[in-house]
Amino acid sequence: MPALSIRNLVFAYAHRDADNPFSLRIPTLTLDQGEQLLLSAGSGSGKSTLLNLIAGLMDPQQGSIEVAGQNVHALTGASRDLFRGRNLGVVFQTFHLLQGFSAIENVMAAMLMADKPASEMQPRAAELLSKLGITKINALVDELSVGQQQRVAVARALACKPALVLADEPTASLDPTNAAAAMDLLQGLCKEQNAALLCVSHDPTMASRFTKRITMEELIAASAGGTGFQPVREGAHP
Repeated sequence: MPALSIRNLVFAYAHRDADNPFSLRIPTLTLDQGEQLLLSAGSGSGKSTLLNLIAGLMDPQQGSIEVAGQNVHALTGASRDLFRGRNLGVVFQTFHLLQGFSAIENVMAAMLMADKPASEMQPRAAELLSKLGITKINALVDELSVGQQQRVAVARALACKPALVLADEPTASLDPTNAAAAMDLLQGLCKEQNAALLCVSHDPTMASRFTKRITMEELIAASAGGTGFQPVREGAHP
């Protein structure tokens, strides 16, 4: 069962300026369990729209998006929220941590939203944070360094052992050293948990980390030409 399966996806913004229309069309995109794919995309390319569609935060006009075999858009309300919490992890560009809460509380919050048993939350959160090198698990996140905050964000994304992790410009707020360390941890933890990883970034240094890559331009061009969509390019690291 693929971690992510997109078929005949069509999305267009309603009431968009007629002189500047935007639509997103993806005939097919599949990401198997444990696979890691880099989607290179710049501002205004539609990458945020695509991630929101996959996460079920927006609905397409046509097509289907399945995560772990479940059509996300066939679910509504609380059922969709619960499914998202249990099966999708997200690492944001600006982290979106809960200020005024500790590192461990931020990770436990993700498990609470997924309705995990209370007895599992603290041990699981503490284990992940320790594995990611966060020793002061009770420190407020605003007291942590930027690099440490990113590690907390990674722990939160993997806390519920999701089938799919979405990483939106995960290193944009980090210096090169911390960026490399954060990606090592994110990719390593996804591999360990057999979670698929879809990483969206315009950072050219990311390419060497992924043997499977596609650009948003290639995706759109394949759709426009009606030639079918080859989602990845296989090969060794450059």
